[in-house]
Amino acid sequence: MRSGFISIIGRPNAGKSTLINRIVGEKIAITSDKPGTTRNLIQGIYNKDDVQIVFVDTPGIHKPQDRLGVKLNEQAYYSANDVDAIMLVMDASVEYGKGDKFVLDKIKGADKPVVLVLSKIDKLSTEGLLKKIDEVKDLYSFSEIVPVSAKSNDNIDRLLQVLESYLTDTVKYFPDGDVTSSPMEFRLPEIVREKILELTEEEVPYSITCLLSDITEEESIINVYVDIIVDRDSLKKIIIGKNGDMLRNIGMCARIDMENILGKQVYLELYVKTLKKWRDKEKYLNELGFNDF
Repeated sequence: MRSGFISIIGRPNAGKSTLINRIVGEKIAITSDKPGTTRNLIQGIYNKDDVQIVFVDTPGIHKPQDRLGVKLNEQAYYSANDVDAIMLVMDASVEYGKGDKFVLDKIKGADKPVVLVLSKIDKLSTEGLLKKIDEVKDLYSFSEIVPVSAKSNDNIDRLLQVLESYLTDTVKYFPDGDVTSSPMEFRLPEIVREKILELTEEEVPYSITCLLSDITEEESIINVYVDIIVDRDSLKKIIIGKNGDMLRNIGMCARIDMENILGKQVYLELYVKTLKKWRDKEKYLNELGFNDF
């Protein structure tokens, strides 16, 4: 038996959550094309034969603009402490820039093997990929460089083989059937937040968070109640929409995903609440669970 923990680190929108979903074979982390989607440490569990890899998906490391941003960075740095290796994910389809350098500078002090994963290679030609590898190979003493595509499942098996070689434990931390340590109390409101990211405009996603306020299960249905927290009343109006249309669309899309996960009919009720400047107030960050890592 070989087991261990791998921290997934990278700048926002590098493709970390999409990659972890592909590896574990189930959607455990929400995804979107908007930076800053992941806000919590999420463990994804890969099991195969006598191997168990626990991936710790982290918020994208960035230059923070508020107290929430500081907390998210702290989560990402914390995840690198007690792992066997760090998996640094870079989007191969975009140029190496200040965001990548910022992340790289932050992990240079970590006394861990660093495997560089070049993601989204389905967007590149072979020539473009070789050029990208040549561009980044000397930025750091990477233990390995592995190009992958979560979208096309390209080279994922090779990545897992590489990571397995760094595992140091012989203990099975989770049962074979588990794909994540995140409870439903966390996963269900995250689904609502994902739908808000998909359906609303650029300025909305950074200002909202979602919390499960209640869940009850009956014989044929599960009742789910989620609070959508915004930082100003103008956003509340956007999320509710004209005649409540936006909120209904969010709820309809979220309910479908919840039913797929729970395997049962879901009744979903959403409430939109305003907590002014919640991202900059320690009290609210505590209440909303951003200090729990």
